[in-house]
Amino acid sequence: MYQFLVSFTVQPEHRDDFVRAAHRTARGSLANEPGSHRFEVIADEENPDVFYLNEVYADLDAFTAHATGPYFAAFFAEAGTYAEGPTWLMRGNLVGDKATA
Repeated sequence: MYQFLVSFTVQPEHRDDFVRAAHRTARGSLANEPGSHRFEVIADEENPDVFYLNEVYADLDAFTAHATGPYFAAFFAEAGTYAEGPTWLMRGNLVGDKATA
């Protein structure tokens, strides 16, 4: 599994717009890109202008397909007008088995 976490700093008046755009991208990607496994939108607990996207793909090729696809392009066409980022915080491949509770 290829995973990454990125952050965006969003203009305060566009926080809701960013969340809507990210959720629209998540729905489209998860429904139509076979290698997309998870797409989470997370609000920073201390700074309301910072959001994180936590995404999981089958492999790097699946992420590359996402990054060259229509949902990715539409997200950046919109969010790029009011958000700074992405800042890459983590990216890589899952090592070993997933931990279970």
